[in-house]
Amino acid sequence: MRYSLVAEAYEKIENTTKRLEMTDYLVDLLKKTPKELIDKVVYLTQGKLYPDFLGIEIGIAERLAVKSVALATGYREDEIQSDLEKTGDLGETAEKFLAKKTQISLFRKPLTVETVYKTLDKMAKASGSGAVDLKIRLLTGLLMDATPKEAKYILRTVTGKLRLGIADMTVLDALAIAYGGGKEAREVLERAYNISSDLGKVAKIVAEQGIDGIKKFKVSVGEPIRPMLAERLSSPNEILEKLGGKCIAEYKYDGERIQAHKRGDEVTLFSRRLERITDQYPDAADIVRENILAKEAIIEAECVAVDPDTGEMRPFQELMHRRRKYDIKKSIEKYPVSLFVFDVLYVDGEDLTLKPYPHRHEVLRKIVKEDNRISIAKYIITDDPEELERFFEEAIENGCEGLVCKSLNNDSVYQAGARGWLWIKYKRDYKSEMSDTVDLVVVAAFHGRGKRAGTYGALLLAAYNDERDVFDTVCKCGSGFTDEDLQKIPKLMEPYIIPHRHPRVNANIDADVWFEPKVVIEVIGAEITLSPIHTCALGSIRKNSGLAIRFPRFTGRYRLDKSAEDATTVKEILQMYKSQLKRVQS
Repeated sequence: MRYSLVAEAYEKIENTTKRLEMTDYLVDLLKKTPKELIDKVVYLTQGKLYPDFLGIEIGIAERLAVKSVALATGYREDEIQSDLEKTGDLGETAEKFLAKKTQISLFRKPLTVETVYKTLDKMAKASGSGAVDLKIRLLTGLLMDATPKEAKYILRTVTGKLRLGIADMTVLDALAIAYGGGKEAREVLERAYNISSDLGKVAKIVAEQGIDGIKKFKVSVGEPIRPMLAERLSSPNEILEKLGGKCIAEYKYDGERIQAHKRGDEVTLFSRRLERITDQYPDAADIVRENILAKEAIIEAECVAVDPDTGEMRPFQELMHRRRKYDIKKSIEKYPVSLFVFDVLYVDGEDLTLKPYPHRHEVLRKIVKEDNRISIAKYIITDDPEELERFFEEAIENGCEGLVCKSLNNDSVYQAGARGWLWIKYKRDYKSEMSDTVDLVVVAAFHGRGKRAGTYGALLLAAYNDERDVFDTVCKCGSGFTDEDLQKIPKLMEPYIIPHRHPRVNANIDADVWFEPKVVIEVIGAEITLSPIHTCALGSIRKNSGLAIRFPRFTGRYRLDKSAEDATTVKEILQMYKSQLKRVQS
């Protein structure tokens, strides 16, 4: 298959902001793709070579890619760099220079998808003293055979800046249409993706075996399951009413959610974003290895930093010191952890994700050998709002964020990758106007003035609209940033800068700099109000009005453990606004 077909599809996708058009172009590309290559084309379209949980990245710095462009075109590196500073896009710069390159390859051959993928794979796996030179040679060879358009997308891929605006759910829609007979097949495909976290694998099986093959998908140790998420409510009465009058309420610990996979003595830990974090928490892996009484298991737990002197739980920010790549031994000594297990998804060949929560909890109690480093999350089963409130206050007193209340009904399955009313968060500050924090996505920025000249003066923040799979703006935040934050944020956001509003960002505001929706930060505000300019919950309360957070302030907490789709949802903001109105009226 010619890589030019892929590049042409990417160009069409890039030039539209309409979701349906994007899907149509993707469907067309998938139908043109041979079945044996479908997984590779899907990975490339995601800007990667393998599913994220394998942790294999192409990994070439932009300055090295500039060197390859110079070698392939015959122009000097400083000429390439100068143009790059103007365009901000090495792909665009390479396209321009290749179109007028001074060296003509006598043996240029058309690039195929196989060639591009194999070459990028060699680059990703290159290691040792000669790895950098090998990567440059491999990339230069690709660029010398590439057309200007192909070079643009190859360079964007290798530098991690493909940015087509395609979400995983759009790929699932396209696969359903191309191979499943229509969008009605999306649900089955999504279930397979949610329990494997591998879009390429899903694509390969549906292309080769059809929907019947997809229906045979099973949970597998080593392949992380996309985490189930919770809704939120503001009072014990509302929570119990929503959960059918009775629930199991568990402490919501202030730690890092991990999914632990055990096969014999082999243990792998995944973050809620499905990144491998075993190296950051080798002591946690040891705890799972010794205290989970099953040969094979997939469990979920909250990993919490504890004070080695008092045994008290420490705040989340201290735990983040453990995410460093270096001095892990010192971090283990300074920030030891405990595990609080709250779910089990698989044990010794049995997929538990479709079993009700009471059954899963019973299995959990059988396989966890509790000690001072690991225990099942503290819980009660109750139908009494006052008892639930007392347990909530006890959780706060013990250093937790609040409670997670879970359904006990027969339909209380594990909704992998979904947010629903089977789990409901009841956090510390839901009782007062906007004293509860929210996690919002940075989608744009505004240039600073005066003391903030040369940095960002404010950020445009959005909530996640999980019904439309877009991000709706909810506030412009310029408060709470320290001088250190003001220096850090432009560097943090630099990899995500794009030349225009992202297709998945729903905004009525003109910003100075637009970003790919990737980074999540924690914000608190005075209250939630109606807004004529923000798009969050637009039209839900009043025609032509959305909701906005008034006087938002950054709390200092970067939620690097959360993906954009894990951010606070539009529905949650709307619910908080309605709860706020009830309190005011009462």
